[in-house]
Amino acid sequence: MFHHEQAGDEGRGDAVRFCTTDRVRFERGRGRARRDVPLAEVPARVFSEAMRDVDLFVGVTSIGTDPTWADHGPDDARFGYWRAFAFGDLTANGQIRRQVLEHLLPKLKIRDRARLDGHYLVVDGRRHTYRIHIGSGNILMSPNDRYLCIVPSGTARPAGVRFLPFEGDMMLSVVLSKAMLLADDHRITDPSILRQLG
Repeated sequence: MFHHEQAGDEGRGDAVRFCTTDRVRFERGRGRARRDVPLAEVPARVFSEAMRDVDLFVGVTSIGTDPTWADHGPDDARFGYWRAFAFGDLTANGQIRRQVLEHLLPKLKIRDRARLDGHYLVVDGRRHTYRIHIGSGNILMSPNDRYLCIVPSGTARPAGVRFLPFEGDMMLSVVLSKAMLLADDHRITDPSILRQLG
């Protein structure tokens, strides 16, 4: 049982745009015979599969993963949540991603222009210095940590990387793709990115 409820947007008919998530419980039985199962009694495989489903639901649908959410501005009631997710502490997956980057960076063509600093992969371009959050892939650029919105193209493999020593971590691809692009920021031709670079 994964508890969630509609968040805001009440009264807009049947369409639910946002919801908040709550606790996960394991139960046995049906109807009135239904009862909670203590966590210690939940089979490991059932627990693992359920947590994977919850992680996918939250990780994929979270507004924190939407690089365009900043466009809503700080007056939006959910902006604080987005900012905390987009630039906050690394999850367990983010911490593993950071470890992979530690081993991968010395092998990349941008190794002299990129370094790890806390939750960020820092990239020195010609126009700016960029801080790419390892957990969310969101970017802050100098000066003053201005937000830079770059929406991933959907390309599975970043240019300039021969192989990726991982399976299924698309965010690592996103972080590396953005790092490769921004290290050569003088070659960017996309008008929406150029407008933001100033």
